[in-house]
Amino acid sequence: MTEPTSHVERQIQARIAAAKVRVQAAKKRRDELSAARRRGLAHRHAQKLRNQAQRRDQTPEPPRTEP
Repeated sequence: MTEPTSHVERQIQARIAAAKVRVQAAKKRRDELSAARRRGLAHRHAQKLRNQAQRRDQTPEPPRTEP
């Protein structure tokens, strides 16, 4: 690509470059939030399973009646 010759062309190129930086930053931010969400959901699910197991262990079994 050739170097922009006019002041306007240089400004346009600078705006395009700035827009690319903003798009990349937004993508990185979305990726980081998505990863944090996945970690949070995995932690929440694991805690839920631990709570269910704890309740199951603490709940006394009803007495069995034999016919």
